[in-house]
Amino acid sequence: MKIIVGLGNVGEIYAHTYHNLGFLAAECLAARIGAAFSKRECYALTAHTDYNGVRVILAKPETLMNRSGTAVQTLLKYYKCGLSDLIVLYDDIDIEKGAIRYREAGSAGTHNGMRDIVLKLGEDFMRVRIGAGRPPEGRDLASYVLSNIPKEERQLFVSAIEKAADKVLGLLGSAATPPPA
Repeated sequence: MKIIVGLGNVGEIYAHTYHNLGFLAAECLAARIGAAFSKRECYALTAHTDYNGVRVILAKPETLMNRSGTAVQTLLKYYKCGLSDLIVLYDDIDIEKGAIRYREAGSAGTHNGMRDIVLKLGEDFMRVRIGAGRPPEGRDLASYVLSNIPKEERQLFVSAIEKAADKVLGLLGSAATPPPA
């Protein structure tokens, strides 16, 4: 089983912000594997499906971003999964806009949602980071990540979201592959 969590903020006002890139990537992934976000459980909106023989639960926490760890911790406990079963998708201001980075473990960096997850669970889980870029000089970080992605950048982020979904599909494919004899 894999639990894939996209980080973001609930509500239409946040739907197309930099800080919702994790939600958007989870929605893209759900569409690709034929899953629908239709169940509320463990402080999250979830979608359930099987992909290449792997049971997959996609989740979008309904907690505040800074409390994302509560939903992730509850999901892992409820489904009796370990950190090796977890993949988190999220925005990262320390990565160039539109770039994708994969890590198998590490710190939370500057992301408060990830800080809460790492505080509650530790650092040893997979994550796919979507570059949001740094705010322009003189702009407050919070107002930047909570601002709508400008029209001229949208295609860049559509591509980034698709690349993030592709990366997770690759990870799910490798999870279904039995080890060599």
